[in-house]
Order: sequence, then structure tokens, then C-alpha cells
Amino acid sequence: MASSTKYIFITGGVTSSLGKGIIAASLGKLLQSRGFSVTIQKFDPYLNIDPGTLNPYEHGECYVTDDGAETDLDLGHYERFLNTSTSQSNNVTTGRIYNNVITKERKGEFLGKTVQVIPHITDEIKNNFYKLGQEGKYDVIITEIGGCVGDIESLPFIEAVRQARWDLGPNNFLVIHLTLIPYLKAAKELKTKPTQHSVKQLLEAGIQPDILVCRTEYHLPAEVKKKLALFCNVQLNSVIEAMDADTIYDVPLLMKKEKLDERVLSKLKLSSKQNTDLDEWKDFLGKLKNPTQEVTIGLIGKYVSLPDSYKSIIEAFTHAGASVECHVNLKLISSEEINLDNFKSKLSDLDGILVAPGFGERGFEGKIETVRYAREEKIPFFGICLGMQVAVIEFARNVLQLPNANSTEMDENTPHPVIDLMEEQKQIEQMGGTMRLGAYTCELKRGSKAYQAYGTKKVQERHRHRYEFNNKYLEQIERAGMLATGKNPDTGLVEIMEIKNHPWFVGVQFHPEYRSTVLNPQPLFVKFIEAAIENKKYK
Repeated sequence: MASSTKYIFITGGVTSSLGKGIIAASLGKLLQSRGFSVTIQKFDPYLNIDPGTLNPYEHGECYVTDDGAETDLDLGHYERFLNTSTSQSNNVTTGRIYNNVITKERKGEFLGKTVQVIPHITDEIKNNFYKLGQEGKYDVIITEIGGCVGDIESLPFIEAVRQARWDLGPNNFLVIHLTLIPYLKAAKELKTKPTQHSVKQLLEAGIQPDILVCRTEYHLPAEVKKKLALFCNVQLNSVIEAMDADTIYDVPLLMKKEKLDERVLSKLKLSSKQNTDLDEWKDFLGKLKNPTQEVTIGLIGKYVSLPDSYKSIIEAFTHAGASVECHVNLKLISSEEINLDNFKSKLSDLDGILVAPGFGERGFEGKIETVRYAREEKIPFFGICLGMQVAVIEFARNVLQLPNANSTEMDENTPHPVIDLMEEQKQIEQMGGTMRLGAYTCELKRGSKAYQAYGTKKVQERHRHRYEFNNKYLEQIERAGMLATGKNPDTGLVEIMEIKNHPWFVGVQFHPEYRSTVLNPQPLFVKFIEAAIENKKYK
């Protein structure tokens, strides 16, 4: 297979959640900073076609791309680090692979052959490995294989990686194996045995890793590195130490110090296009670690016991906070615990309040009380997706005096459906991939808070929702002081709501957090933090 694109595969061993996504994103950043064009893709071994139908407690948040793909949260890391967009092609699951193969079989495309895992499933996996490389846009494609080596569900992916070495040739192919070196307190020593076993499993599958990246809480002494090199069949300088870091944004610099990018370039026979340029990155880290002020912002949601459910929002606060040299102390508060009796004690110490996205009615009334408190006490408020819808419902109930106003998601028979299903959504019976997904245009009203934040008349933001603001109520709501300051020019659907006589009260139907990156903090988050800083001064 002729291709000028180089392929790097990242596998994981010993345990899951070692940070393959962060290592992939950090390596991508280092190669990008040397002038190479890079993209990263994630192959997930579960049978869901995409994570869109997964509860956030199962898999963290579902990240949405410009083209409307519901994907793994690692794609968020790729975009935040590389500052480039990903797409449907960057996240592939076992479910999608089997779905494609079975669809072809039903169409008779295999000409009567017996359809098997090898070669049909592995061929489909490899086609997806190479898909982005055929566009001719990338020098390097990094592919993260989800799960752990040795998992039954990962086997076809590992086999496809083994075959890829022969398709691509040795200078265009590289395997990095991320593993754990545990420290046994009783024995007071680091243990290499789990890594040896993990690499042995890879070797049994026919794959020799080129580079070992070892997650560890303690520095790896020279003799441990030597032992790993000897038993795992890799060069000594290809045993890379990955110490726990204060922040994920330190990892590219730690990997540079360990010369991970240099090892990759030498093994792939790539000569660097330019010297590493990480000045902007270092500038961001400097501001992140040396804030001149601090605010406390409450994130009110129903999945707060797993912070990964709000990964992109948390990271957007990190980017925006650093840009104004402010440390954002984020308090995750469960909306189920907020009620009429305790909302003041729960919310009174906050400088700003964000009501998070979500589905379903659990914790819904707690969100209503939260919005009311933010509106009446003039506390900077930011509502995202369901957060905006809650703001509209609260306003309709308490300002327009429509006590039973609601969303038809929460109450099908509400007499005042200020939030309702779009007409085209009413016929849909399937759950997966049927929401309003991906990037849509929003036109902003001049003079609005949103316009001041973006500084432009038109923006594109990403969506993931089924219910919309009901335009039948727009005139009534605007007369009372809540304004639609952003609309989709093609459909007239409301995208942004603001309250006039309030320091900063903005609700958005889209998910601005998906667009936030280290080098481009999301403007609404920046302005929200600035409003929280102002609010703190007058407390």
C-alpha cells in the first residue's frame, strides 16, 4: 500500500484509564509543533455504534464534532491540544465495523464468500485506519486503540494492527505501548512484571512495540529501565517515563523532556521540518499556574459524581480562566440536592452559576430553583443546552406567571410548552444519532452580551439536543425582558437567550464548550468568568 503518511498506533496494557488519549494528544502536539500536519483517531472496542446512547456514568461525556458525529471524549482532548477539528472518521467502534460488514454482506458484496473475522472484519478495520491518510492532508496519523491488550473485544483491532505493519512497511508504522509500573509500598519498589506480561500478550498477537511509555508515580531508576528494555525487547532509549503531572497540559512538555517525539521521528525516518515551537503553549501554562485572581463557580448538573461527564465544560473553564489569569474554583453541585429550603445555603458563596446540559427530569426542579436564585440575586448565569431551556421555563413560570410552563420532555401535557420537540423530531422512533447534531450557524444581535463576547455577527457552534425553544411564546417572553439574541438564520430557531436588566445572564441552546481549545478559549466562557470576577468585587 503506497502512502507517504506515517502511522502510529497506541495500545494500552495492565489497566484502562492510563491516559492513552492524553499521550496521543501530547505526541500529536509535539509533532505538530515541529511543522508536521497530524490527526488522531480513536478505535473503541465496544458494540455501540457510537457513544450517543451511553449514560455519561458509563463513558463520560459524549463529544460532538462539527459534522455531527457523537464520539468518545478523547476526541475532545485531540481538538483541545491540536486546535484542529476532528470528524466522523476520527472515532470508530466495533459496532460500526460490524454494522458496515453486515450491511455489505446483506447487499451481496462478498460474492457468496463466508464472512469471517479475518479477513473481513480486520479488512474493514484497516480501511478505517487508512481512511484519513488517503485524503493526503496528513503527514502523521496517530491511532489510539481503546481498552486494554488482552481484552477479548480488542482482539480484532490488535490483529488489524499486526497486519498493518505488512501493508505499510517498517518505516511508516510504529507501535507505542502505554503501560503501568506500580509501586508496592510494602516492598518499597517499582514492579515491572505487569508490563512484561502485557508486552508478552502483544508479542503473542504478533506485535512488537517500538516504544514503551510507562505511567508511574515515581521516577524510574536506570536499572528498572534496563530491565524493561531487556524483557520487553525494546531499545533502552525507547523506554519513556510518564510521571503523574499536575495538569494534563504539562504532559507535552514532559514527553518532550523524555524525547518521545525524537524517538518517533528517528524510528519513522522523518526529518523534523522545524524546531519545536511551544511558546504559546508555555505562555498558556504560565498563566494557568500563576493566576492573579480567583473565582468560585458552581456547575449545577445531575452527573456530578463523575466529573468526566462534564469534561469539555471543565476544560473550557481552564482555557478561559488562564486567558484572563484567573483560577476558576469549580464546585460541582448535584441539582437533585437543591430545593426550596436549601438553595440559598447551597449557592450563596458562588461568584457565578452554570447550569449544565443533560437529559430527563431527574434534578430538574433543583435547576429551576438555581436559575431563579441567579436571576433574582443578579449573579452571573450561564445556561448550556438544557441549562438554557431551564432558564426559559423558570422565566415563564415566575415572571410571566405561567405556573405550569414546562418542556414537553419533562411533561408531555404541559399547558405551556415553552420548550417543545421540533416537528421533524416527532416522527423519530430511534434514539441513536437522531438529535440535532453538529455545527449550525447562529446570527447575533448587535449590542447583546453574546455579540460583545464573540465580536462578530455570525458564529458556528455545535449542537446535541432534541427539544427547542417554542417560538409561539417568543413575543410574550421578549416583552417581559428575556430576549432572543441569537437565532439560526435558516430555521428561525432560537439559539441564545439573555435577560436585559441583569449583569450577565446568558443561556445558549448549543454546546460552546466543544469549541474551546488551549490556543482559542471559548469567548462566552471568557466573558462569564470576567462577569464572575466583577460580581466578586461587589460582594
